[in-house]
Amino acid sequence: MLRFLFRKLVVIVPVLIGITIVSFGFVRILPGDPVMLMAGERGLTPERHAQLMAEFGYDRPLLVQYFDYLGNVLTGDFGNSLITKKPVLSEFLTLFPATIELAIVAVVLAALIGIPLGVLAAVKRGSWFDQIAMSVALTGYSMPIFWWGLLLVILFSGTLGWTPVSGRIGLQYYFPNPSGFMLWDAATSGQKGALISAIRHLILPSVVLATVPMAVLARQSRSAMLEVLGEDYVRTARAKGLSPLRVVGLHALRNALIPIVTTLGLQIGALLTGAILTETIFSWPGIGKWMVDSISRRDYPVVQGGLLLIAAIVMAVNLLVDVLYAVINPRIRHK
Repeated sequence: MLRFLFRKLVVIVPVLIGITIVSFGFVRILPGDPVMLMAGERGLTPERHAQLMAEFGYDRPLLVQYFDYLGNVLTGDFGNSLITKKPVLSEFLTLFPATIELAIVAVVLAALIGIPLGVLAAVKRGSWFDQIAMSVALTGYSMPIFWWGLLLVILFSGTLGWTPVSGRIGLQYYFPNPSGFMLWDAATSGQKGALISAIRHLILPSVVLATVPMAVLARQSRSAMLEVLGEDYVRTARAKGLSPLRVVGLHALRNALIPIVTTLGLQIGALLTGAILTETIFSWPGIGKWMVDSISRRDYPVVQGGLLLIAAIVMAVNLLVDVLYAVINPRIRHK
């Protein structure tokens, strides 16, 4: 297992270096002058502009800027925001729990609905249930997040008034948020109704974010189960008189888990990118909205550091998925 992990970690290093190049180059090709946006056009003389460019190091050759940036990253220094002047890493760690909370609820919803839906569709292949389930999954996969989110806001928040439009909790509640996870802090705050308010604020964003992963998991689970249900050992289990639940749940589903776990791991990474649109629509104060605001303000250190940190998290999730492969199927360790 240690050798297996070492091989995976060796591959991650050049990928991370490549991501630093992409993140560094991405912000440089964005139109706009970060110093001009930061200082404002009025009262910014050419001399002051040149002074600020030199102060932030933007007047040096790009290659020199990149290696300075890479050296700082290797020491754990992602720079300071040009707007707030706060360390990028500190801002990321402050906002990340909000995104994690949203992503965890979304992935749980996607898994609890998508996987059983796909398994049942495979067991009832060709039935009306199969056709309806896959039609719903295809619709969910094809639906743009920004349109779906606005539609749900109009229906459930505007027309029916069942859910709040934005934010993480009602304005009438105020308490410390030390963990960053609103559900936990609301539950332990001692304020009556705080937890219910946090849950109501979480419903629409999590449903919107879970829609695409739910559809993908349903289709992948159906495909994986159909392949496994045709294997000889499944027919043998049925011939022995085992109950359908035991055949499907123990023998078939366990061997279909590898592609399902693969898809689930990839969808966790996709949730972080999908959270950018979802958080923007619902004004959810996580890293997605933080990144969108930073791009519009040309906040180079935040965009660079945010992209790199998100990519590192996605790769960590993929590494965890690889480890789960090795646990489910030990033969993978020796490949």
